Amino acid sequence: MPFPLVLALTPTQWYLMIFFMIVLLVVGVVCIQFASLWLQSLATRAGIGLWTMVLMRLKRVNPSVIVRSRMMAVQAGLLEKYSLPTRAMESHVLAGGDVQKVIKALIAADKASIELDWNTAQAIDLAGRDILEAVATSVNPKVIDCPDPTKGKQFLDAVCKNGIQLLAKARVTVRTKLERLVGGATEDTIVARVGQGIVKAIGSAHDHKEVLANPGLISEEVLKSGLDAQTAFEIVSIDIANLEPG
Repeated sequence: MPFPLVLALTPTQWYLMIFFMIVLLVVGVVCIQFASLWLQSLATRAGIGLWTMVLMRLKRVNPSVIVRSRMMAVQAGLLEKYSLPTRAMESHVLAGGDVQKVIKALIAADKASIELDWNTAQAIDLAGRDILEAVATSVNPKVIDCPDPTKGKQFLDAVCKNGIQLLAKARVTVRTKLERLVGGATEDTIVARVGQGIVKAIGSAHDHKEVLANPGLISEEVLKSGLDAQTAFEIVSIDIANLEPG
């Protein structure tokens, strides 16, 4: 704009010009800030636009977390199988969840042919459970010690009917049941129930020699009790790791 014309502007026109300059400056800063992220979203067909990223920032949601989560979902083909709206991901982040861990868990479950949907996965994550570890334990069962040595107890002690005390230690193999993870009892419950079952099985034996000769009878008796009911796990096996007179 020629200088004489600038001087001829009215105060209102000055205000408008300054306003539009500020708007252009803000738009320029925003474009520079999100340009790289927007290009990544565009290249991977994540479906998150520039304006959506700006709104995420205003909501105090990190746009890079959402974009990268969508990118992982697209590359794994999850968007074709599940409904994963961007708004649901934002809500999960605002609720304190780890959306990237949820997406990784969905990918792992899909590759392992395990039934897991978005609503279940985010509920597990918001409940404070490690959803990624839960999926991994569903694929590869986990072994836990009974009793738990970290709690200061090395052996279970029980007395047979002939008055002989036996000290026992077991290794329990469990598999996570994802559908029971929210509201289901934890590993501590499994350890406590199996411990009680072993003590009861030894206590019902007439002679300690019978137990020492065939410790597998204890495992069979305990497994019949359905000790994993109302827990987040399925007991695969119970192995008596150590059994000796007290």
